[in-house]
Amino acid sequence: MNNTTDTTTTLNTLIEICKDGQDGFRDAAEKVKNPELKTLFSEYSLQRSRFAGELQAVVTNLGEEPEKKSSVASAVHRGWMDLKSAFTKGGDHPILVECERGEDYAVEAYRTALAEELPANIRELVITQSTAVQAAHDDVRERRDLAAV
Repeated sequence: MNNTTDTTTTLNTLIEICKDGQDGFRDAAEKVKNPELKTLFSEYSLQRSRFAGELQAVVTNLGEEPEKKSSVASAVHRGWMDLKSAFTKGGDHPILVECERGEDYAVEAYRTALAEELPANIRELVITQSTAVQAAHDDVRERRDLAAV
């Protein structure tokens, strides 16, 4: 990447990913029965909202227009939308499965962003967020595996 437009495109993609995760985790928190999962998913939803806000601020500081909503057409959104169908199957395990699927997309999006040439200060923020997204993914996967037994 050698210009602000390329950086903005990458960051706006991450903003969409974060917005999708925010919506997906919020929906999951509303549907799970386990109070611990309700709290966890609510926290992850707030985390993604904060991440989106941080990225939007960076894009604004670059003098560009930040993304403000989730992506209707993205693969991430489709993954989170599958979560809705899991709600009708009963129990928390299907919801955990769909949350992990959504997180798979988020982890991949951050990997793709980090493969780009980003300014050092922006790369630092993306690395920090990527680490937290990977940790959330791993946590959801572990909880999914425990719920399966």
